[in-house]
Amino acid sequence: MAAQPKPTDYEDLKGQLHRFIISKTDFLKLKDAMNEDQLRMFVDKAIADLCRENELVVTFEDRVRLIRELTAAAVSLGPLRSLMEDKDITEIMINGPKHIYIQKQGKITRTDIKFDDNAHLMHTLQKILTASGTPRRIDESSPYVDFSMPDGSRVNVIIPPCTLNGAIMTIRKFSRDIGTMENLIELKTVNKQMVDFLVAAIKAKLNIVFCGATGSGKTTILNVLSAHINEEERIITIEDTSELRLLQEHVVNLQSKAANVEGKGAVTIRDLFVNSLRMRPDRIIVGEVRGEEILDMIQSISSGHSGTLSIVHADSPEECFNRMITMMLMSGIRLSGEQIQRQVATSIDLIVYSELCIDGVRRVLHITDLRYDKKENKVSLEDVFTFKQEKMDEVTGKIIGDWVATRKTPSFADKFAKRNIKIPLEFTH
Repeated sequence: MAAQPKPTDYEDLKGQLHRFIISKTDFLKLKDAMNEDQLRMFVDKAIADLCRENELVVTFEDRVRLIRELTAAAVSLGPLRSLMEDKDITEIMINGPKHIYIQKQGKITRTDIKFDDNAHLMHTLQKILTASGTPRRIDESSPYVDFSMPDGSRVNVIIPPCTLNGAIMTIRKFSRDIGTMENLIELKTVNKQMVDFLVAAIKAKLNIVFCGATGSGKTTILNVLSAHINEEERIITIEDTSELRLLQEHVVNLQSKAANVEGKGAVTIRDLFVNSLRMRPDRIIVGEVRGEEILDMIQSISSGHSGTLSIVHADSPEECFNRMITMMLMSGIRLSGEQIQRQVATSIDLIVYSELCIDGVRRVLHITDLRYDKKENKVSLEDVFTFKQEKMDEVTGKIIGDWVATRKTPSFADKFAKRNIKIPLEFTH
């Protein structure tokens, strides 16, 4: 008896179907004119054509799942679909049904797109929430939610009674076009010398904090740099909402959990961090540090968990350091301010500060060495790289300037030597 063909792996099939629909059908031209039933029939036929052309075997369950997921993704966006498909748009801000704004090339403008009414907007955001696959919900008893869409875009929704002008939804789009350090160089976020230094810092397992304001590109930079973590390492990510997209195979993703209606069952970032230390991590990545978990992170680094990467919202390297000190104090630790400063400075090696500049370009403005001088018992912040602005081009509106390396031997030079990694910089002293 001839062997039965083995069913195709679902994720592989899903990827093949996506490519097939985009490249070999008129889906992009026809989808806006089709209703949900027509979309289901279209996807079903595409699956049949793909299987016939490539001699693939699909189980009935996988076929139903593919039709459901692809149709949901196409119909869930409603009036927002064109905005989600525009690669130049980085953020979508819905302030009620009639006021929709976008961020494009760093500039915020209002669009002509509108929903019929708040009920139409609520229906759309509920479909987006359902299509995301998240167990989280949005209703009057739970009037706000954070979740990620299947493409990695991050969504925040808040509804009445917590808003006075209808449902508010903010979508921060995930860009698949920024996947390598070369992409960041092309976008003028960093230069080649900085890339070499940051990649070496990742390989040397420095403890790095990425900081900046909302939308400054800090998560993107962390994502791209994470590709240079050794494949043999066990990586644990801890987030409130899934944003990190690591390429390695051995990755454990942890996500916090909000309390239920009765106010019970919450699992915080701090809870997850404490638990992660028992999971034999080689590397811990915290999506955002904003509370008492800073204490556990600093103490874990002090006890030997090197290579920790994290994000802090702050407007400068100095402000990032001050925020970490404040969060440590808020944790209730019984140490003096001076002792806390010393502990943070001896644990964190680098602060990478990025900013969305007025010309619409996201730049790393500072890569800063957080130093502690034992002889002088003094904490200081010394830039390894800093961006020097010369002028503004009056025609293009672009900032003209370049990055400068300070050439001062960093306080963490011994960590490079310990792992036999050459620092890609020449130092004068």
